[in-house]
Amino acid sequence: MINITLFSQIITKLEKSRFNKLVRFHNTDKHQKGFDSWSHLVSMLFCQFANSQSVRDISNGLRSAIGNLNHLGMLAAPSKSTISYQNKHRSWELFRDYYYVLLESLGQQAGMKRTNFKIKSKIFLLDATVISLCLSLFDWAKYKTKKGAVKMHTLLDYDGHLPAYVNITDGKTADNKGAYDIPLLKGSVIVADRFYNDFDLLKIWDSNGVNFVVRHKDNIQFKSVKELELPENRHQHVLKDEIIELTGAKTKEKYPKRLRRVALWDDKNGQTIEVITNQKSWTANTITELYKARWEVEIFFRDIKQQLHIKSFIGTSQNAVMIQIWTALITILILKALKTQAKHPWYLSNLVAFIRLNLFVKVNLHKWLDNPFAKEQPPPNKHIQGVLF
Repeated sequence: MINITLFSQIITKLEKSRFNKLVRFHNTDKHQKGFDSWSHLVSMLFCQFANSQSVRDISNGLRSAIGNLNHLGMLAAPSKSTISYQNKHRSWELFRDYYYVLLESLGQQAGMKRTNFKIKSKIFLLDATVISLCLSLFDWAKYKTKKGAVKMHTLLDYDGHLPAYVNITDGKTADNKGAYDIPLLKGSVIVADRFYNDFDLLKIWDSNGVNFVVRHKDNIQFKSVKELELPENRHQHVLKDEIIELTGAKTKEKYPKRLRRVALWDDKNGQTIEVITNQKSWTANTITELYKARWEVEIFFRDIKQQLHIKSFIGTSQNAVMIQIWTALITILILKALKTQAKHPWYLSNLVAFIRLNLFVKVNLHKWLDNPFAKEQPPPNKHIQGVLF
């Protein structure tokens, strides 16, 4: 019989030594008032796993775990005011940096085998999502006249379906503008929607040896230089494959090189999709399949919004919002690592729900992940009463 809770076993998977290095680097335990950075992290992860709706829920939920807090690395359950104060004042960069630290270790465990592509290039899917906020409460989150928001620009690693980079800006920042700071890996491929059809941005990617597949806008001006042959009797969804030159005065100045343009028929939505790429050697089918894979980033946004606590916030300051978003990203990283390790074919939604229901149950984590519906065997009856008469 295991003696620590499911939540405690999940927390033990985190690298506390590397977290402490980041704490010293950011100096976030100065004026901690008994609530250090590790306790803060555990509290915010509890907020995500338990779907706590307020600081009161976090405080009361951890108070109910008396006797198990030492397994979490905490001395005592925090008060409401303590959580609120540190959410407002402790640097959110600590939690951002720790996400990238965990991505190096847990991210490798969460990686999945690539099935659709034979190309060796690293594939990244780029998109952004808006997280709506009430402007009267979050007055710093400017978006529209009567609406506040932050925008999460995400570069998703196709192999693990986890963010390789996240840039959180105000809601008014255009998608393409939020992509200028993303790290570029030479030889990789970035797949993006038409909002990233920015030729200044594409020129930066190309000059850094990055391949791109981007849906182009309808008003793009170009001329066809060479039409490439389409495969016979297969890949009938590929309608056109050609080499083009931009003819617009401004666009040609921004991107003077030739591009490849591929048109495909999207049978599911009944529409033609046209993409441009600087990759000339791959087959047209590979390029169309790459663009279809972009849907994975939409699935990631859906999962993080539906399964985790990210659409409402327990603090109204910008720092508190950033901490909650980054701890949500840490949580989904942990969940995907657990999902990949388990023998049971979990759906992410079911895994989240089952962990939430069994957070303080004392059961072996790995056995439970592999066989969550196993019946516990009753202990053997050692005392058998004899026959009296």
